[in-house]
Amino acid sequence: MKLPSTILAASLAVAFAHDSNHDQHIPKLVGGRRLLAGLESRGGRASPHQRDTAKVPQFATKDDGGLQSRADQDTKCGPGVGSCASDLCCSAEGWCGTGTIYCAAPDCQMNYGPGCDANKKPSGADTSDVARPKLGSVLYGGAGIYDCVKKGDIALTFDDGPYIYTADLLDKLKSYGAKATFFITGNNNGKGMINNPSSIYPAVLKRMHAEGHQIASHTWSHQNASQLTNTQYTNQMVWNEIALNSVLGFFPTYMRPPYSICEKNCQTILSNLGYHVIYFDLDTAGYLNDDASMIQTSKDIWDEAIDGSDPAKKSFLQIEHDIHYQTVYNLTDYILTSLFANGYRAVTVGECLGDPSSNWYRTGPKGSGGTTSTTTIITKTTTSAAPTRTAVSTDGTCGNGVTCAGTRWGSCCSASGLCGVGSEYCSVSKGCQPAWGTCDGTATSTKTSTLYKDPKLTSPPPPPATTTKPTSTPTGPAVSQDGACGPDVGQTCSGSSFGTCCSPAGKCSSNTISCLAILGCQKDYGSCI
Repeated sequence: MKLPSTILAASLAVAFAHDSNHDQHIPKLVGGRRLLAGLESRGGRASPHQRDTAKVPQFATKDDGGLQSRADQDTKCGPGVGSCASDLCCSAEGWCGTGTIYCAAPDCQMNYGPGCDANKKPSGADTSDVARPKLGSVLYGGAGIYDCVKKGDIALTFDDGPYIYTADLLDKLKSYGAKATFFITGNNNGKGMINNPSSIYPAVLKRMHAEGHQIASHTWSHQNASQLTNTQYTNQMVWNEIALNSVLGFFPTYMRPPYSICEKNCQTILSNLGYHVIYFDLDTAGYLNDDASMIQTSKDIWDEAIDGSDPAKKSFLQIEHDIHYQTVYNLTDYILTSLFANGYRAVTVGECLGDPSSNWYRTGPKGSGGTTSTTTIITKTTTSAAPTRTAVSTDGTCGNGVTCAGTRWGSCCSASGLCGVGSEYCSVSKGCQPAWGTCDGTATSTKTSTLYKDPKLTSPPPPPATTTKPTSTPTGPAVSQDGACGPDVGQTCSGSSFGTCCSPAGKCSSNTISCLAILGCQKDYGSCI
């Protein structure tokens, strides 16, 4: 049986190294041999980008359009047959029709179905004429980037979203204090256009940026670049810019080619448009294992790469897909727990490449369907009025009236609102906030701002308890009355209203991560798992 071209493309994308003429560039995969075996054994399930019609969001289109009866779909379409009428779509199987099953990208045959999602241009100001200076030292266009340069970094990336699971994924990343990069597809899998104000996606995109994640492009409708004309591929990039700009007021300079396919014409177009082309060097194949009985295979691939590795010598640029249930609700927890336990940092692609956040986006034009916001890229969003007083931070966070000056974590307030020392906190180019601390490396601190054994590594530990150390009793430490725990305060969380686990940072908690013994839960001062 002949496999669909999208499946063949996905198979090729992991089967071969790029050729000596650099016409085709394919990721260097950790777990690649196991992934290829999966592709060969699972046939049509292989592609990470195949649409799962059982999970199409209910709000995606006005017509979810189940399969029409054979009597109603008697018009064939496709190569050697012809095109559908102007308002119809050509399904992957070669029938004209309407609704998600016929029209959803990337399966709908866009050259034979005018109504395919891939042929629908989003509303918003045109970005074609935006100036595209190539700033910084990170490669633009060309063969692409496969590796991080900063040792100890793992750049977590998620392709094909946003999707109905993405908001929950953001909750999860926030609970761990982890940052990620989202390679956004504008109109795929039947979800509708990402800038549709009646959908959930504009709010999800704004939240991504506000919480410090990097937003990048994965094209408008996830087409195989080798099957498109130069004009069609340019539209794939520009239309996604238009949609993102209409929501955010800016668009990205980073992208990942669908199916990891980008030949010479594609490379030239992306260079001219001013894009960094990002691939990966670690793929757990979560898209192949989207079942509770199979996801352990992806965990094994992760362990094979991470266990025993040295963060002082290693870094990884990793790929997942937030359109898959097991990836979001199972595999991500496993990855984040392991990542921090092994001493790595969870960062964005831009961070792992040492590229200042000011280079990650271009300010877009204002116009119909677009935002009326500003001419500068916002790196930290706040809607609060100017504070009337300044308070010294008591928990290591800063901004909006709270300063790091004189705190034990360091006197610099980072772009993400955390006190610390070193360039990540103190460099103006990286967003240091001079209103809430010192900047440009002038910080002093009585404690080094390095990694902590708490899974939320970007969050500093709490300040020392201000209460008087309780007197020990023959039966053990006193029950915590203020949420502090551990040997320094002589208090236990057992029986405490603040939670029964004593976290590595000395706080009572009921959070699962705080209770993990492998991450430093203090078993002598509360319960652990």
